[in-house]
Amino acid sequence: MENNSSTLVLFSGDLDKAMAGLIIATGAAAMGKQVTMFFTFWGLNVLRKEQYVKTDKTLVERLFEKMMPRGPEKLGVSNMNYGGLGAWMMKKVMKKKNIATLHELMETARELDVKIIACAMSMDVLGITEAELIDGIEYAGVTTYLAATDESNHNLFI
Repeated sequence: MENNSSTLVLFSGDLDKAMAGLIIATGAAAMGKQVTMFFTFWGLNVLRKEQYVKTDKTLVERLFEKMMPRGPEKLGVSNMNYGGLGAWMMKKVMKKKNIATLHELMETARELDVKIIACAMSMDVLGITEAELIDGIEYAGVTTYLAATDESNHNLFI
């Protein structure tokens, strides 16, 4: 029996790495593969809602909330970010070349039924609540993700 699924871990909260992950995921889904993306630690920033959501948090959780970018539009690039200048330049070039934005890639992933899982343990560590993340995703631990990798013919860590 042919295995027809792909799994990806998105650990990074960098714009370029998130884009690479979503381009691979949507490409695989467009080829008919079942795709599971597991967003953990800084990768959860991709799933954060852009608007502030009032929640009850500890001091450390509030500090994490303030220090982490809120949503795809606030992500910096992994190299040459220079206080956001690199991300701004990359977005400008992408727009000029009609390349999908991270937000558009996320919408495409959802349209192609890419399974998006937010790591429950990382959410707990960083004090991120379900109310702060985008709608239509799943919340699970690493065992759920590892079960998906057992059925996958490849697994990527970004």
